[in-house]
Amino acid sequence: MGRMERKAGNFYVPAEPKWAFVIRIRGINGVNRKIPKVLQFLCLCRLFNGTFVKLNKASINMLRIVQPYIVWGYLNLKSVNKLIYKCDCGKISKKRIALTNNSLIALSLGKFGLICMEALIHEIYTIGKCFKEANNFL
Repeated sequence: MGRMERKAGNFYVPAEPKWAFVIRIRGINGVNRKIPKVLQFLCLCRLFNGTFVKLNKASINMLRIVQPYIVWGYLNLKSVNKLIYKCDCGKISKKRIALTNNSLIALSLGKFGLICMEALIHEIYTIGKCFKEANNFL
């Protein structure tokens, strides 16, 4: 795509990513009260927790506030796939349950049309209409 644009004499600007993966890397002892609140809102309550965050103006401002305590970046589909398969846990009725088969995903997220691990990965990667529910499940 970029080559074709340059060949025609135009500029190609790739689209901005719509989501990021955020990991908490530092403790919060003796900091401003705002920092723990933002980390809690981002679901980063413990050290080395990670979560997917939909990027908009508000979430980018929150990431800037807690910048010294987190690292964040963009993942490709292969990395998302590896990460979700390695995590292999989901929240079912507020308990962390190991995802041994797709029936657990269908039981919890079937009402949103997510019935298997691949559908869950696709929903996260493409920021589908049930991104929030899929992210909360992980």
